[in-house]
Amino acid sequence: MTYRRITFVSAIVVAAMGLVAALAVQRLPPGTRLPIHWNAAGQADGFAEASRALFMPVAIAGVVSLLLAILPRIEPMQHRLEQSAPLYRTAWAGVLAMLVLVEIVIAAPAFGLWLPAALPLAAGGVLLIVIGNALPKSRPGFFVGIRTPWTLTDPENWIATHRFGSRTMILGGAMLVGAALLPIEPAARQAFVLGGITVAVIPPLIFSWWFWHRRKARM
Repeated sequence: MTYRRITFVSAIVVAAMGLVAALAVQRLPPGTRLPIHWNAAGQADGFAEASRALFMPVAIAGVVSLLLAILPRIEPMQHRLEQSAPLYRTAWAGVLAMLVLVEIVIAAPAFGLWLPAALPLAAGGVLLIVIGNALPKSRPGFFVGIRTPWTLTDPENWIATHRFGSRTMILGGAMLVGAALLPIEPAARQAFVLGGITVAVIPPLIFSWWFWHRRKARM
């Protein structure tokens, strides 16, 4: 399985992000500091010098795209990765799109625009929903999916866990979107975000163990 098309598109996207960053740096006064981190309430709590802030998402996008282009070449279970291609491509495109959005939010002030700080949070929620929808399409592998000792050693556990995880990830993503869009207090927004991440990540791990334990008890 090859990913030449998405690798090529990723290279173009990263180059475009770099161009936006370079243009933004030229438009900002010396000493300008821009946000590089937002807390769970969607408030900027970390700042850096403009060039660092603007080129950081570019560097991350480049490294992530490079790693995702390399991983299929070293996956021992090539036939399984082929079956997980929809999830792999969805995650790749989704992460890249989110980094593009972060770059736009950071660069916006240089072009006289002010975008909501909660925009990346909403994008993260949409990303979880999209990945959750693609989760059931994956098959056991070392680099894709919910990898626990029980899913990796039992294909039935993998399928059941990913069907269950699909629901919890979609629910968690919806909670993040709600946290970003609803007019709520920062403390409530933070609780929504932490709750959404917990719902998306923890229940599938517990379910995987429970499924293994139940099957073991029946043997």
